[in-house]
Amino acid sequence: MTTTLRPEGPETPTAAGGRTRRWLILANGRPVGALRTTADPMGSQLWGKISELEITESRGRGRGTFGGLAAEEVLRAWGCTRVDVAIPATATTARGLAGTLGYTERALTMAKQLATSPALPAGVSARPFDPADLDGWLARSAEGYRQDIVASGLTEEQAHARAGGDDPPNPFPQGVETPGVVLRRLYGADGAEGPYGSIWVQLRLRDLPDGEPLAWVMSVEVSPAHRGRGHGRALMLLAERECLAAGVRHLGLNVFTHNEAAVRLYESLGYQVTERLYGKHL
Repeated sequence: MTTTLRPEGPETPTAAGGRTRRWLILANGRPVGALRTTADPMGSQLWGKISELEITESRGRGRGTFGGLAAEEVLRAWGCTRVDVAIPATATTARGLAGTLGYTERALTMAKQLATSPALPAGVSARPFDPADLDGWLARSAEGYRQDIVASGLTEEQAHARAGGDDPPNPFPQGVETPGVVLRRLYGADGAEGPYGSIWVQLRLRDLPDGEPLAWVMSVEVSPAHRGRGHGRALMLLAERECLAAGVRHLGLNVFTHNEAAVRLYESLGYQVTERLYGKHL
């Protein structure tokens, strides 16, 4: 039996200035599945993504493996230097296939539906950012993010591009008063000690299918001198309080797989894994 790949339709541009195309997986000329390849610019490179991969007939005959390898060949031909694929947490077969094809799990997407506004632990308080501190904090946060990307398996060049390159966009055009943004720092109860850490939440990253807004934890960090004292938990509780005060009941985040302490913290707070991100150099 011969398995082949055929374009289902024309190639189309992506919103990021890249390209995408859907393909049919054929067995002796009969459709048995489909996939979609996407390539978007990331700095001076093109990054590939397998946006879809589904086998609809006679699974277990290596057709998923064929589809994954065929998608990689398309992305190589397009000039991509790496490929990523986001796999739903419940798709155990797809996760097994990713491992077989040499993909490495890099990050998790986790989410929680919020119900009751939690109290902050005793001995801590929250304050807005001092506008004078914002630029310095943002630079340090970006560098920390770049280092985490390298630790997750990307090259220095890829991490630099992923973190915004030489001229990253300003996420706070109106400073600490930028609409839809929560920027808070954690201090001691009387405000004299600290800051212990900081939290950045985007109150409406996007809407869920039912129209409910989804907030996103963009950054949570605890100062090195204050780690191991429960301040990470306090910052996440603060994020939940801010979301509920704004009428938002769904909060999500990304966490790198190698950050096992953070993963355990989020799990203990009731966050559940919704997607797992796998990647591979091409």
